[in-house]
Amino acid sequence: MQEASENNRRRGAAALAESERFFMREGLVHRAMDAITAKIEELKIPYAVCGGMALNGHGFERVTVDVDILVDAEGLKKIHEKLDGLGYLPPFAGSKNLKDTTTGVRIEFLVAGQYPGDGKPKPVAFPDPANVSVEIDGVRYLRLPTLIELKLASGMTGGVVRLKDLADVVSLIQILKLPKDFSNQLNPYVRTKFDELWDGVANAPAFEP
Repeated sequence: MQEASENNRRRGAAALAESERFFMREGLVHRAMDAITAKIEELKIPYAVCGGMALNGHGFERVTVDVDILVDAEGLKKIHEKLDGLGYLPPFAGSKNLKDTTTGVRIEFLVAGQYPGDGKPKPVAFPDPANVSVEIDGVRYLRLPTLIELKLASGMTGGVVRLKDLADVVSLIQILKLPKDFSNQLNPYVRTKFDELWDGVANAPAFEP
């Protein structure tokens, strides 16, 4: 019992230390992101970092354990042709994703033309990264309207496991103080949901500790 408690303490301390490194942009996930995006740029493949790392890029700091990258189908094929076995390995045969063998961080790829959430056809699809990226501190991220649009579409259709995408949009509204008319930049398919979340934030009672 004492040994298990000590192991749990050590794991907790290690996780805390890694979280601190993450927010200093020195953690394993940042190292993995910087390495993979540099290699993708060397290959001249259009890309856009999305998911949790894009949230951080736009000013909503939260810990994440992997790197999500939007590419097109041709770019994904080239990435595997050029990088498999050279510091990166697929987690299993035929996987579109890779694992950085230096950091152990998983690199997950989203492919232009496919659909967020339940994966079924809908008015919002993963777009061509060449058209929706913005450079921030040397890394290309999804531009903010596209990031929010995809998170809303995912949260609306992905079931309970994707509700965190809606929570991320709530946090972006709060932290970035987005105006309600920000929804005009979004696909009509998700505008009503954005307005609903915005109203919820605006009408939430003040927190009293």
